[in-house]
Amino acid sequence: MVPEPPPLPALTRAEGEVVDAYLAVVDLLGRINPSRSTHTYGALRAAQALVGRAEELREALALMHARGESEVHAETLARALRVLDGERRAGRVTLPRVRRS
Repeated sequence: MVPEPPPLPALTRAEGEVVDAYLAVVDLLGRINPSRSTHTYGALRAAQALVGRAEELREALALMHARGESEVHAETLARALRVLDGERRAGRVTLPRVRRS
């Protein structure tokens, strides 16, 4: 049986949208990463989708700013990202480790 994940921390709607949009961008960057992809078509489709997701991220941040949410609560947002498997997802953006014999 898989253990229950910890609950998401309390976020404003805009913070939740920032987290969601950020993870969508990270997922697409992971698909584009030439050190991890196997086909150009999938990477091309991810690159095309990246523009729209980056705009969503910009809009979520602009909404936070417009609402007077001028500070980013990094610790809280990091907890939310961890709950949503952000570390594994962001790991796909980096270069894979080199296996040495």
